[in-house]
Order: sequence, then C-alpha cells, then structure tokens
Amino acid sequence: MSSTTTSTVVGSNSFLHHPYTRALLPFINGGLAGMTATTVIQPIDMVKVRLQLAGEGAKTGPRPSPIQITRDIISSGKVLDLYTGLSAGLLRQAVYTTARLGFFDTFMDAFKQSATSRGNKIGFKERALSGLTAGGLAAMVGNPADLALIRMQSDGLKPLAQRANYNSVIDALSRIAKSEGVGALWAGALPTVVRAMALNFGQLAFFSEAKMQLKARTQLPAQAQTLTASAIAGFFASFFSLPFDFVKTRLQKQQKGADGKLPYSSMADCFRKVTREEGLLRFYRGFGTYYVRIAPHA
Repeated sequence: MSSTTTSTVVGSNSFLHHPYTRALLPFINGGLAGMTATTVIQPIDMVKVRLQLAGEGAKTGPRPSPIQITRDIISSGKVLDLYTGLSAGLLRQAVYTTARLGFFDTFMDAFKQSATSRGNKIGFKERALSGLTAGGLAAMVGNPADLALIRMQSDGLKPLAQRANYNSVIDALSRIAKSEGVGALWAGALPTVVRAMALNFGQLAFFSEAKMQLKARTQLPAQAQTLTASAIAGFFASFFSLPFDFVKTRLQKQQKGADGKLPYSSMADCFRKVTREEGLLRFYRGFGTYYVRIAPHA
C-alpha cells in the first residue's frame, strides 16, 4: 500500500517538475487568479462601463452615480444583470491575465539569466520593461474578448428592438465577426494596449516606490505597508490608465449608424471629440468605481 502511495506521489512530483509543466504554470496560475477576481468584481466593471457611456456626445448630459446605475440595472431586470458579460470577462481574463503574467515571468527569467551571467542583479528598468511589454502583448491577444465584454455590457442601453441579446461570449464573437468582419474584433486595440501598459507602469513603479518609502519612513507592520502601497499604486495606475480605458470603451461599443459611418474614426478622434463635446473631466468619470476595480490588483 505504501509503495503504491509513494509511486503516486513521485509520479505527481515528476509531472509538476517537468520542464513543460513548469513553463506552463505561470500562465495557468495567472489565468485562474484573474478569472477568480473577475467573478468578484464583474458588477463593478458593469457599473464602470455604464458610467463611461452615460451622456455620450453631450457636455451637459446625465451624471449618474454608481449607486443610481446599480439601482437602475436591478430595477429594470434582476440582480444577475450586473453579471451581464461574465462569460466574456472570464474569457478575457483566461487570455489576458494568463498571457500577461506568463509573458512577464518569461521576460523576467530571461533578464535574470542575462544579469546573473554578468554578475549583476536585475533592477527597476528590467521589471518595468517586462511589465510594459507583457501588458501590451497580452492586451492585443485579449482584445476580441474585451470587445465582446463591452458589447454585452452596453447592449442593455439600446432600445429593445435594437438589442443584440447575445447569449454568450462565443455568440457575441461569432455574430460580430459575421456582421462586421473579423477585423472588427480588434476595434479599440490601440487604446487597449496603451491602457494595459499605463496600468502596468502605474502598478509596478508606484507599488515599489511606495513600499520602499513606507519601510524607510514609517513603523507600520509589513502587511500594512503592503496594503498601503497597493492603495497608492492603485490610485496612480487608475489615474494614468482611466482616460485610455474610457476611449477603449467608446471605440469598442460603437457601431455604424444609418449613414454607414462610425462615431469615432480612431483613438485620437475619440479623444478630440470627447474633449470638445463633453469636456476633459469626462475622461475621469467613474474614477472611484474604476479605482475600486483596479486597486486590489495592484
């Protein structure tokens, strides 16, 4: 009996320590962590998107609060409507977070090996470059799922007769590709990539700096230092990335009108029109909601 148990343990350990398994573990762990977080924060993300789309094209448009939007969603349907697009959110995390953390670990391992061979240690420059590159690459790969998420979350804002009523992320992706072309799945890819890079920069740079300053200037316990540094990093990550997240939402939600034209032709055009028609502060609408969504990841 004991020999059988020992054989099983040895077999399990040899599988976990296999080079291919060890190479895949960062991707798998990152994806599972991201999907778990998405399940928790999906209602917050839903409210964030509705805030960004409220009063589009009008400087004096409605200014709903997160509580008001939550109440409206629940009163017009049911509590589970806050989880609209969850399948797309999970797919996005399975792709984006898996790729981002996996790429980051891969790049960091390469930098460590290079630094060790020269008798050096990696520093902030290597961590920043790894984070920015991994975030940008992963955002590009995950853009179709991101677009499907925005389409599903914004569908309820349309008149009943115009709603697509997507059944799932697969249904959304296939119908968008069929009606608008496969290239449409990468609409808003540029602000998505820039947002991811800004987010990673804010999280990485300010978490490290805040942690170092707190350790040097305060007597806070280690856990309190980490939580405080996360809160600070989350603020700056939100500040740098929210304008790009706002533009991403607008570009991914848009569809051709009766004249066959899109409301925004590019990221720059969206920035220009929103600034002119709605004001600069519109890019930061829903900052509190966005911060609550981002800070735990910092």
